Amino acid sequence: MLRLLVLLLLLANGAWYAWAQGLLQPWGLAPAQQAEPQRLAQQIRPDSLRVLPREEAQRVEAPRPPECLQAGLVEEPALGPLRQALAGWPAGSWQLEPVVEPGRWIVYMGKYPSAEAVTRKKGELRQIGVSFEALANADLEPGLSLGGFPTQAEANQHLERLAGRGVRTAKVVQERPDARGQRLTLPALDDALRGRLDDLRPLLAGKPLRPCR
Repeated sequence: MLRLLVLLLLLANGAWYAWAQGLLQPWGLAPAQQAEPQRLAQQIRPDSLRVLPREEAQRVEAPRPPECLQAGLVEEPALGPLRQALAGWPAGSWQLEPVVEPGRWIVYMGKYPSAEAVTRKKGELRQIGVSFEALANADLEPGLSLGGFPTQAEANQHLERLAGRGVRTAKVVQERPDARGQRLTLPALDDALRGRLDDLRPLLAGKPLRPCR
């Protein structure tokens, strides 16, 4: 019985090997061919395949939905050239509206005689657990900001709290005054207009285009 089982296994292995090697192909018994030229024969119009340049590929890809973008604050000197560039855009595709960007008041320490003095002061503030931040106004350097606020009153309140923690030489100063200008809104920017954004960006005085709020 065992010999018969071994013989059957040998016959089965031999039959599988003959099938896998295509020896039984004349009788219609063979695995599907995965090598050339069979694969070439399965290709559909391979001569029509071509690689598109990036600009052309962007034109034929599925259109993106329109989006709303804003840039501000655009100040008066940049508004004239910006309006001229937008004159060729479709009606209703853009708008400029006046905005005021609030000033900023900070609790300030400085000016110090050197960068080393600023470093020493940072170490003293860390010891008493008082946080600080870099200055956004180069005219106040070298110095430190212990917090920024939209109003002078809020900055004064913070200064009083810091005095209770041992801060003695800080004061409240205006880091940035109110700024007035125009905000550009592109309410429904679609693929037809996205290609024109590169013409606008140099006229925005460095203001980035962000999603509308």
